[in-house]
Formats: sequence, structure tokens, C-alpha cells
Amino acid sequence: MSTGYSRSPKLLKGALIEFSERFIGPIPNIIIFQYNPETMTRSLEVWNPAPRSQSGDGQGQPPTAEETAATAQPHDPPETFTLGLELDAADALEKPESHPVAFVSGVADRIAAMEMLLYPQGESLLGGLMGGISASLSGGGASIGGSAAAATPVPRGTVPVLLFAWGPGRIVPVRLTSFSVEEQAYSPLLYPIRAKVNIGLKILTPEKDFPAPRTFTQDLAVAAFNFTRKQKEVLAAANLANSVESILGMLPF
Repeated sequence: MSTGYSRSPKLLKGALIEFSERFIGPIPNIIIFQYNPETMTRSLEVWNPAPRSQSGDGQGQPPTAEETAATAQPHDPPETFTLGLELDAADALEKPESHPVAFVSGVADRIAAMEMLLYPQGESLLGGLMGGISASLSGGGASIGGSAAAATPVPRGTVPVLLFAWGPGRIVPVRLTSFSVEEQAYSPLLYPIRAKVNIGLKILTPEKDFPAPRTFTQDLAVAAFNFTRKQKEVLAAANLANSVESILGMLPF
């Protein structure tokens, strides 16, 4: 008799979480990975002091003794990682009535959502639309439902705050550093229905990338970074138990 119990664990999916006002306000735009990548390459950069400033003769001043010490590490090491994402609209196209967006555009919407992470923020999409409607109806006077505030443009020249979520053990603020797409199949309207996206990410740190004063979303990014950093410290401390066992096994008595 079937009990409905499955021995297979529930698999969490990774995601990119964008906090932007380019759409309908400061709400998260969650890009969930359709399939988790099987591999992810991570790298940490060792501290390498560079000349601190330029002197009058155009030569860089040498780093101080503190900066060149063998144990020098003035800040967290920059960390980057790369991963490949597989996108496929085949399952959604089997039930077009339940997936109208995929039926029309395949995986183009998911690709566009990731591409927009590289673009500077502009005016809120819905806010600008409502502002235009309000101006048309009121002749440029009072706005409808406070839409004038919603239509306030976000300063251009910055990308939105982005979190990379990889289970409860890794939720960190990141900046997209590389992006490439291999479109592998197309619909009759020439929208891609299968693609592979390769992205590079750099972890942002509070002391270098989020100086005070911060916005609400930046405070959220710093909290996520500190939470993940604390987990890493706890796991490193937990490894002490393995070290004790290894030392005891090496003793001749």
C-alpha cells in the first residue's frame, strides 16, 4: 500500500534575487534556476598590495611594511564564482494554457530578466505608465492614488542590489561580472526555447561596496552577507572536531 511518502529529499533551487524599482516598486524580482547547475567554480583572491598613491615623479609609492607582511589581510578576500544555467521551455510548452508566457516567448523572458541585471536602473516601468495615465486624465494636475511618487525615477548609473541564494548556507550580495548566452533552439516566432547561460558573479562586501549611509535594500544585502559569513565561521570551527580526531590518530601512544 502506498503511503505517499517519498524517500527522495526535497531539492532546493538556487536563485538570483533582484531588489529594484525598475518594475513596480522596491519588491524582489526572483529568478529561480530551472535546473541547479551540477558544478560551480569558486575562487578567492589573495591580498596583493599595490602602490598606494602617485608621487610627483609619476612613480607609485611602495606599500608599507604592514601591507607587505606575510600575514597581512586588511579586508575579506574578493570571492568570485562562475556557473552555467540550463533553460528549457519544453515542459511548459506541453501545457500552453498553464504557461502562456512560455508559449509565446519560450525562455526569452528568463534570459531578459538576467540581462537586465547588467543595465542601469531607470524609471519604474509601472510607475511611469501610471504617471502618464494620471497626467492625461488630470491635465497635468493631481495624480491618481499617489502615482506621482511611484513615477519618481531611480537615479541612473547604478545596477540593482542582487542576492545570490544557494540554499540556507549561502545567501550573498553579488554583482554580475560576465554574461553569455548560447541559444540552442527557436520557436516559429524565433524566440529561444532552449538556451545555456553562463554567468560570473562577484561577492560584494559591506566595508568596500556598501558604505554608510545605506538604503533599506543595501542593509538587507549586508545582513545576508554577515549571516553567510557567520555560518562559514561556525563550519570552520566545527572542523576542529575532525582535527582533534586526526591528531589522536597520529599519536604513537
